Amino acid sequence: MAAPWEDVLRDEAAIQEAASVAVDAALLEGVLMRTEREPNASDVVNYAPFTLLPSAVPSTLFEQAYAVQQDFNLLVDAISQNKEFLEHTLASTIKVDDFTAQLFRIHMQVLEEGLAQSVFLGINRSDYMFDCGVDGTPALKQIEINTIAASFGGLTSRTAAVHGRVLKVLGKSEEASRLLPNNPSKGLALGIAKAWELYGSQSAVVMFLVEEVQRNIFDQRCVENELWNRNIRVIRKRFRDVFEKGSLDDYRKPTSFFFYFCPDGMVSLFLSQNWEARLLLERSRAVKCPDIATQLAGTKKVQQELSRPGTLERLLPGRTEAIARIRATFAGLYSLDMGEEGDKIAATAIADPDRFVLKPQREGGGNNLYGEELRQVLEKIRDSPERTSYILMDKIKPQPAMNYLLRAHSPLQVSECISELGIFGVYVRQDKEMVMNKAAGHLLRTKAIEHADGGVAAGVAVLDSPYLV
Repeated sequence: MAAPWEDVLRDEAAIQEAASVAVDAALLEGVLMRTEREPNASDVVNYAPFTLLPSAVPSTLFEQAYAVQQDFNLLVDAISQNKEFLEHTLASTIKVDDFTAQLFRIHMQVLEEGLAQSVFLGINRSDYMFDCGVDGTPALKQIEINTIAASFGGLTSRTAAVHGRVLKVLGKSEEASRLLPNNPSKGLALGIAKAWELYGSQSAVVMFLVEEVQRNIFDQRCVENELWNRNIRVIRKRFRDVFEKGSLDDYRKPTSFFFYFCPDGMVSLFLSQNWEARLLLERSRAVKCPDIATQLAGTKKVQQELSRPGTLERLLPGRTEAIARIRATFAGLYSLDMGEEGDKIAATAIADPDRFVLKPQREGGGNNLYGEELRQVLEKIRDSPERTSYILMDKIKPQPAMNYLLRAHSPLQVSECISELGIFGVYVRQDKEMVMNKAAGHLLRTKAIEHADGGVAAGVAVLDSPYLV
């Protein structure tokens, strides 16, 4: 999967010049993050980390990832409406994982009261790597689907322009013209705007529910600006603001239309007042993104259960072609539930840990376990119900490529890298009618091979652009 600039990588003077241009272009285009020192202030900002050169991506696999996204949108929506499936699938997990258990308790309470919400907005990102088989042929394999930690749709909308500038400086204008247009921030905003329209109140506002630390605010501002351009008012609040000031009227109608936006991952433990705020939101008529059932649909245990024979057929009856497209992206996924099946796969992973990834029920990157660390954790919990809070997945093994990873205050050096492709999906459902179902753009992230896990927000991966080959 070599890109047509292997020669450039050996030209140190050209690389130095291109890197200088690239940093200025990133600042000019708005590929920005707040600094670690001042994460809640925009007085001093810096460029978000990115690759110097776009990375080669097989065109057939790129097209495959786009083609299956609407199917994944339908699947996530179907799971969120299937109380029995979520109850059965998460039965063992909620006994040992407090975070998932608390989400599930709120979900059940809301169902018992009766759903007030009638408009449902789903924004997700399905992430893949290109697994190289024994014969070296790459295959698209899904890592996970994020139903809440689906960030960087804004900054990646601006990254291709940076790479286009770099290629032109390097004398590769024709290659620059082949970089794909990409605007997830617009695609995601279209979904939010449609849900806002269906909510039926011109005075309603979109509320971004944000974390206490907001380094990645410019990524979110890209989506906000798309909404302001459509004359939709946006406000930003934290969970504690909702707890202190939020209320519902007798019809469970809040003063705002809520867009639940926590794109950089959920903290593993909430304060009790945050859980109370989440319950208030879920009981309301407001549109939540995601609502709590959709967040549960994104757990790793659900991902593992989907790989069992017959599961997709029960969730998507009559959609044979969609099921085939979805199943073609699955890597091997294994349950660690108590019993013979779980005992056997745990023993296999302990004996050969480099074959697997151990995944907890979290989104946002930086949580998975590999190699010796995987073996140590599994040995510790192999006979404990605690192991059911994890799943095992076959380790995907992509073909590395050389690139430069540009980070502020870091030396310029070439690295052996691997990439991860994410496709954004957006859907809107009113009662039982699907009124929007789209792929909304893509995100390519690249990291040095010595880092096993972690995304851009975690400080490991950097933004990239695909160059189709």
